[in-house]
Amino acid sequence: MPVLSLLVAVLGLGAEQLAEWRYGPVGLAALLLLAVGLRANNSTCASLGAVTLLLLMLQT
Repeated sequence: MPVLSLLVAVLGLGAEQLAEWRYGPVGLAALLLLAVGLRANNSTCASLGAVTLLLLMLQT
């Protein structure tokens, strides 16, 4: 179980760094919105973060 938690933490940090490097602060904010929305079961927040990330990915 600790190995799984460590793996999830490493993947989460890697995704954050990728979003920050590739999409700047807006990408990091969108990733944060998505994570908070999923964790809090708030579909509006999660959808807003996912759509923002999608728009950033389609722009480049």
